[in-house]
Amino acid sequence: MEKDDITARLESLKGWSLSDDGRAITRRFDFKGFAKAVEMANLAAWLGNRHNHHPDVAFGWGYCQVSFTTHDAGGLTDADFACAAHLDALLS
Repeated sequence: MEKDDITARLESLKGWSLSDDGRAITRRFDFKGFAKAVEMANLAAWLGNRHNHHPDVAFGWGYCQVSFTTHDAGGLTDADFACAAHLDALLS
């Protein structure tokens, strides 16, 4: 995916940012406590299974960070942006 296309798509996703190497998009969700962070991690995992496009998820007390990339393509594809948008929609 070309950098201009990535930049344009990121503008439509609130809170998502491009990784330093340009191969993933990431969003950090902040919470009060551990349980909500675990629920967010589970939601991201459920979404990944549903779409057969699995994110990298890191979580701990008060946060959950979700990253999408297409490992087979070595970077970003339409599927990454679609899953990020879908995750945002589930939270709204």
